[in-house]
Amino acid sequence: MEQTEIKIGFVRTGNIMTKSSAPLGGYSVNPYVGCPHACRYCYASFMKRFTGHTEDWGAFMDVKEWPAITDPGKYAGQKVIVGTVTDGYNPLEEKFGRTRLLLEQLKDSGAEILICTKSDLVLRDLDLLLEINGRNRLTVSWSVNTLDEAFKNDMDAAVSIERRLAAMKRVYEAGIRTVCFISPVFPGITDIEAIFERAKDQCDLVWLENLNLRGGFKAGIMGYIAQKRPELLPLYEEIYNKRDRSCFEALEKKAEEMAKRHGCRFVDNETPYERVPQGHPTIVDYFYHEEVRGTGNSGVRNKR
Repeated sequence: MEQTEIKIGFVRTGNIMTKSSAPLGGYSVNPYVGCPHACRYCYASFMKRFTGHTEDWGAFMDVKEWPAITDPGKYAGQKVIVGTVTDGYNPLEEKFGRTRLLLEQLKDSGAEILICTKSDLVLRDLDLLLEINGRNRLTVSWSVNTLDEAFKNDMDAAVSIERRLAAMKRVYEAGIRTVCFISPVFPGITDIEAIFERAKDQCDLVWLENLNLRGGFKAGIMGYIAQKRPELLPLYEEIYNKRDRSCFEALEKKAEEMAKRHGCRFVDNETPYERVPQGHPTIVDYFYHEEVRGTGNSGVRNKR
């Protein structure tokens, strides 16, 4: 997917820290509004209606300005997730540096910081990440839901999968905890085992999350499947129109069996803070995001 021209704006916010309803709880921090990655499946596209923008999601980005965090210690022991509805290391971060500024303000907080990205621009800040890692709990997560660059290019304008994996390796080898976030899992397309094999020696955790089709992008994804992968259309209609859970239930079982074969722990809706022996990442089942929302990393989800 080619990067479209991005309309840049600037917005002021009274507080950059927002209480999070995400599965991990804590605070979410988004240094930008919008995201130029323009992922076709982006759950955060619902945010557009709060922005006043008429451009398509992925065609605009507002740079946030906020009062300096003068009492970072108030977040000690709290989870702080950077990039829940944007990618803090999107390409324009190289110019505006809002994510680096945020991390500078939080480096002495004592918070448990999680950075979520699809970018290798994070390597620019490796010096700062190492400083943060010495004073706080730090994790960096990369979204990787395919090893097929052509499919990736159909879905987003972020950097290549190989660049993401190379960045993950460098950060892992620097001694910082890393996550391979296999999300969203496209039924019949995402090969979770192939991605696991590729990433298992350079991450401490593997997260699994299903493709959740809702809102304005559902029709676009279903149209893509009909055009590019018509043999999968009946499966997608069963899952997303008839709400058949059997496909993802089978993937959960496959992931648990994969964990046993590789001597990895398999946990449900829980992300323990730890480093693990190389090659044995903990596999975390976050399938059915709606069932883990608000459960606070408890290890228990609201199963139907």
